[in-house]
Amino acid sequence: MSSTPASVSTPHRLPVRTLVAASIGNAVEWYDWTIYATFSIFFAAQIFPGDGAGPIISALATYALAFFFRPLGGMLLGRFADLRGRRTAMMVTILLMAGGSFVIGILPTFALVGWLAPILLILARIAQGMSLGGEVSNASAYLAEIAPAERRGRYSAFFYISTGAAVLVASLLGALLTAVLSDDQLTSWGWRIPFIVGGVLGIIGVWMRRTIPETEQFEDNKDKARALRNPLLTTLREHPKAVGQLIGFTLLSTLCYYTFFSALTPFATGSRGADPNDVFVALSVATALFVLLQYPMGAVSDRFGRRPQLLVWSAATAVLIVPLSTLIGPGIGGLLVVFCVGLGLYTMMTSIAPAIMSELFPTELRGLGIGAWYNLTVAVFGGTAPLVIQLLGGAGLAEAFFWYVAAGAAVAFLTILTLPETRASALR
Repeated sequence: MSSTPASVSTPHRLPVRTLVAASIGNAVEWYDWTIYATFSIFFAAQIFPGDGAGPIISALATYALAFFFRPLGGMLLGRFADLRGRRTAMMVTILLMAGGSFVIGILPTFALVGWLAPILLILARIAQGMSLGGEVSNASAYLAEIAPAERRGRYSAFFYISTGAAVLVASLLGALLTAVLSDDQLTSWGWRIPFIVGGVLGIIGVWMRRTIPETEQFEDNKDKARALRNPLLTTLREHPKAVGQLIGFTLLSTLCYYTFFSALTPFATGSRGADPNDVFVALSVATALFVLLQYPMGAVSDRFGRRPQLLVWSAATAVLIVPLSTLIGPGIGGLLVVFCVGLGLYTMMTSIAPAIMSELFPTELRGLGIGAWYNLTVAVFGGTAPLVIQLLGGAGLAEAFFWYVAAGAAVAFLTILTLPETRASALR
């Protein structure tokens, strides 16, 4: 009769359905944010009054406004998750996002209801901004808390698998609709289709999340969370180093995301004369690579550690981002190198982001700690990135943006040096 422990003889099986259910909200969130940016040029004149560039400027301002509601959502919904549970909070975030998407999809035009149209759009986007702020912190905490300590990197990888897949689906849907519908059809009604699809995806996410279990970490610590007074101040008073570390590496993560998923496309086509189709193909290939590398990178961190992986990411980004920018131009070869190297390096961070953030704070403060400080950093550095590159471009210094990212990478590198190694460690 064998005395071999079951944990040794029985291979670990990933709870794939639970991991997908926990991650699908993030997928819906980023799908909706991507399609708003993609289709705003078609619906802007339907919702906002004015001629020329006025409507599109208003639509993009609404996009930016939602960005700055992320910290509020992170604080309120993060605290809600610490008090009422990760699962309950994740149900709220995905319902907010799905509801916002449905509202935009059926939004009456300005010609029909006047100023009620832009007001409803703004309210829907505020709800989605708050939802995204809460989803990042709560889903990150959930994935980290259900994971065995020695497999937390692998579980965390599912978070950005969903993000990359959502951005890729949104981009491909945009390409499909622009190929089969005329500009008049897109402007009239075609722009509504992706928002309705986003709402449906959200309902599927609600259905999947309805049966996932609450985490033991939350159940064991919910009384501590309820006993806290001034929890946001508590994060600063009792965990200032963790707050600083979170801000330090998040600023580079945000700049990487903005650079490769947003800024490089107009820079390549507008400033460097690249063919738009070449840029789209290169970004699509790199995004697929980004998705495929998440789980292997999470597994690598479980074996060799979080800190070395983050140090390689930040150091390589600091050294390579400016030289990579010189390859941007006509021809798909250089674009493939830029996007694939950049996003390949970025997976070293994104694959373990939920684990790294969750390992900074104790359970009773985890939702709020991540939600408040992560989203505030994203709002400051992500929300201002378009302004920074616009100002630099207007001064004829568009290339200086890559030096800005390199400086952010240097700050992140120095911050990561202060992190303890947390591979296989128990969550606090």
